[in-house]
Amino acid sequence: MILHHIQTSTKQDNALACCIKYMDKQDSILFSGNGINSLLLSQWRERLAGFKIMVLIDDVEARGLSQRLQDYTLIDYDTFVQESLTHDKVITW
Repeated sequence: MILHHIQTSTKQDNALACCIKYMDKQDSILFSGNGINSLLLSQWRERLAGFKIMVLIDDVEARGLSQRLQDYTLIDYDTFVQESLTHDKVITW
């Protein structure tokens, strides 16, 4: 079970596309930084359906996106650390 950490927007690079290619259904994705912008695009929301998605709440609030991303699991840094420990591996894309 892998925690995939996406930090960049799909407009910046192809990290999310690569990540999805290698994901298993039991894996999780954590979005932070500009990576959360990917969740605003319907094409990515559709491709991510069925995966466990988490988003760092500080980055959501800093961008004023709390209302638009309320359907996702919003986590703080302490929960991020806990998730890192419960997964076998963390890959930052």
